[in-house]
Amino acid sequence: MLTGPVKFHAVLAAAALSALPWLGGHQPPAAGHHGGGTQIRAVEQAQLKSINVPAAWRMSRGRGVTVGVLDTGVDASAADLSGSVSTGPDYTQGADPAGYQPPHLHGTFIASLIAGHGSGPGRAGGIIGVAPGAQVLSVRVILDDSEPGIGPYNTNPRFADAIGRGIRYAASHGAGVINMSLGSVQPTRAMQAALAYAVSRGVLVVASAGNSGAPGQAYTPYSYPASFAGVLAVAAVNESGVRASFSDRNSSVVLSAPGVEVIGAGPGGTYLQASGTSPAAAFVTGVAALIRSAYPRLSPAQVEQAMISSAARRPAAGYSPATGFGEVDAAAALRAAGLLSLASPEAGLAAGRHFGGAAPGPVQVTHRDEARIAALGGIGAAGAAGFLASLAILATLTIRRVRGG
Repeated sequence: MLTGPVKFHAVLAAAALSALPWLGGHQPPAAGHHGGGTQIRAVEQAQLKSINVPAAWRMSRGRGVTVGVLDTGVDASAADLSGSVSTGPDYTQGADPAGYQPPHLHGTFIASLIAGHGSGPGRAGGIIGVAPGAQVLSVRVILDDSEPGIGPYNTNPRFADAIGRGIRYAASHGAGVINMSLGSVQPTRAMQAALAYAVSRGVLVVASAGNSGAPGQAYTPYSYPASFAGVLAVAAVNESGVRASFSDRNSSVVLSAPGVEVIGAGPGGTYLQASGTSPAAAFVTGVAALIRSAYPRLSPAQVEQAMISSAARRPAAGYSPATGFGEVDAAAALRAAGLLSLASPEAGLAAGRHFGGAAPGPVQVTHRDEARIAALGGIGAAGAAGFLASLAILATLTIRRVRGG
């Protein structure tokens, strides 16, 4: 059992977030300016096309779905996200010095990849996310690495369950999908319980697989929450669909998505570029939002099944700990979800069917020997008393082991 707080961090590669050098060598214009935003849109199109997003928009744009973004906070005034963000509690409050304004770098970047709607005239510029019609519920549960409170956050026990509390809040306030582009090698029971609560409310949880990978075939430690049961863990791949060298490689990986030099929106009209399993998880989260919008009656397991069964660039063996079942394909996933929505499971046992391999025969009648039953009943009562005594001892031993653990 853990005795101290767990160190969680946004899941980016070593280079972390960096300001995007302005295209053409010029300084970026003000947020929402048509010219610069159009340049950004042109660059990001390759990332969306690689997972077949433009084709998916003919079927769904994510309307009616709320995505819980548990992260460093989202700048709701960012031009590419304006009107699409609601803000929940800040479970890191008190870690930073009083009066400090968090930059919301990582959270804004991730939210834009999921639900950015563009900016400028006709929203023709800026970042457009995978599900531009979706709403974002921002819950601040971690800090950007540049914040002065990062030390207190990672050492003060009061923040140990910040993420678990964020999961519960998002799950109980309308989130149909939760994105967690964060991770730690240390699992906690509180987080596991919060995830179980989210699943019980029909929420699909997507998380980054982690960035502890290295070149070659070596396996990496498990990262949490990605490695908890019921969580869809996402690895990062390059433009060729090959695992990014930093991406974790282990059996928790379910799907993969682009995660190398991904462009997204930052706070204050800025644009950022980053590599990591963070943006990869955001892309898969966006696809999940598209499916939940088009087919709201599908369960989280069915949404995940649709993405798995339709994945592109599938490994030769069907599954790989490097890229999971393959790279997500937004349009194919929506088509697979449509087929799942048409399949209605048979309710109960159909007429004319029976259990067992043969047709039922006549009921066999057994005559009772009441004298013998009475005699055996006394022996049985004594045996039952002995069994109950043994059960009580077993329970006591179990309790002692738990208390002493």
